[in-house]
Amino acid sequence: MVVTKDHIGGLVFLCLSVAYGYYARQIPMFPGDEYEPFHAQTLPIALSYMGGILGILMLVTGRRDAGSKVQLVGLDFVLVAKLLALIVAFAFALEWVGFLLSTIFFLVVGYWILGERRPKTLFIASVPFAVGIWFVLAKLLDIYLAPGRAFTQLFGG
Repeated sequence: MVVTKDHIGGLVFLCLSVAYGYYARQIPMFPGDEYEPFHAQTLPIALSYMGGILGILMLVTGRRDAGSKVQLVGLDFVLVAKLLALIVAFAFALEWVGFLLSTIFFLVVGYWILGERRPKTLFIASVPFAVGIWFVLAKLLDIYLAPGRAFTQLFGG
């Protein structure tokens, strides 16, 4: 049997989806929510099922030729480490500077790490997307997004 990058990617995606589905079932619900058609667990469970199906499809449809075998040579692990560090920084920044500023920072730095160096392109690709996501979450879906500790300390609660 030939194991390719496609198979490893599908297996990793399948494992992450199964773990996500397991933890999605641990989300606490209010009494009586189990009888509601849509509750706190509904969307995460649906996402885990879709991810599982996609992972299985990636396993089944992966290329099987010997030329696409897994090779660790040529993979940029430093880039992956930088992006993982950026994700951790984003998680810490959410609490301190809020969703909007931390998302803009995350996208700008992420694009910069991936090789884009033009400031105009960085901000045009980041700011509208972050503002759009913030608008959908905060205004359309009415999800409370904390402004961040720094904002509340500077400008009040």
